[in-house]
Amino acid sequence: MHYKGSCHCGQVAFEAEGEIQGGLTCNCSMCSRRASMLWFVPRDKFVLTTPESAASSYTFNKHAIEHHFCANCGIHVWGEANDPQGNRIAAVNLRTIEGIDLSKIPVQEFDGRAL
Repeated sequence: MHYKGSCHCGQVAFEAEGEIQGGLTCNCSMCSRRASMLWFVPRDKFVLTTPESAASSYTFNKHAIEHHFCANCGIHVWGEANDPQGNRIAAVNLRTIEGIDLSKIPVQEFDGRAL
């Protein structure tokens, strides 16, 4: 499936390719505050359709994940990191994807506070 999405103001927009089989929520200090629901795809299946300079980045704790958000409206759009096998992945905020019914997506809860 091919998906499109963006932040609230549209200055950070993207396209992503893959099957949404579920979302992940996390209770770490970052995720619990922003209330995102994440979908993981290979980074090469996530393409920005707007300039990367429209997004700001933030890292914290172990600085392993780059959290990207719109510099204008502040919406968290995606994060980037390496998975345990060393593959680059994008953690797309499902709440920024157009035309999907979030109530139909199974959600897995991750205990990020325990890390």
